[in-house]
Amino acid sequence: MSLAPPAAPLVHLRVPTDEDALAWHRAFADPEVMEFHGGRPAELSVYEELTARQRRHDAEHGVCLWTLLDDAGQVLGFTGAQPWPHTSFGPAGEIEIGWRLARPAWGRGYASAAARTTLERARAAGVPQVVAMIHSRNERSKAVARRLGMRQAESYATPSGAQAHCFRLEL
Repeated sequence: MSLAPPAAPLVHLRVPTDEDALAWHRAFADPEVMEFHGGRPAELSVYEELTARQRRHDAEHGVCLWTLLDDAGQVLGFTGAQPWPHTSFGPAGEIEIGWRLARPAWGRGYASAAARTTLERARAAGVPQVVAMIHSRNERSKAVARRLGMRQAESYATPSGAQAHCFRLEL
């Protein structure tokens, strides 16, 4: 007797609101969540600017880092796609897919389910290819990228000296 794989969780994505800045700030206050994103929780003002920028990306590009909610409406973090934000390193000029979830949401299929929805939305917006820049030690995120069908293409040294792998997927 074979067991069927667990069903993907229901996820909802919305363009971030002003209120989501506080929800993201709370969701990412755990240093373990921030291990591969600078190591420390960021100030609320960082998320206020980030949610505002994502609203602009949605209006201009049809994609952004959307607020990720579970079926009960609980904010779990974000996932989505945005123009790569750096010019000094990495895949400048490309569209990056990414995800960041609160620690209690890890390991439950939310990142993969939401990233699949992101890929559908990016295709619908006419994005031909996405990249995912993932810290070389972030095995969980590399596993999500591989589940999406992404392949590691190149590596970059970040300004902090860490190694990041660039995964690519043609849409």
